[in-house]
Amino acid sequence: MVTIKINIPDSKHKRLKQHAKEQGMNLNKLFDEFATVALAQFDAKKRFTMMSAKGDAKRGMELLDKLDENLK
Repeated sequence: MVTIKINIPDSKHKRLKQHAKEQGMNLNKLFDEFATVALAQFDAKKRFTMMSAKGDAKRGMELLDKLDENLK
């Protein structure tokens, strides 16, 4: 497990803490969820880039549609 220190304005920290509380989690879990979403987007972009390099635009568009569905 890695510890990360970030600097954000107090007002943003307060709002994020409230958001986490309303979701029934602590800030660590909230940021873990944010990281999961960011990595899913990163992976989808990588897959799309690889598919488009192979010339399979249809499959690339299918992946983007799937990503859109998962982010709703």
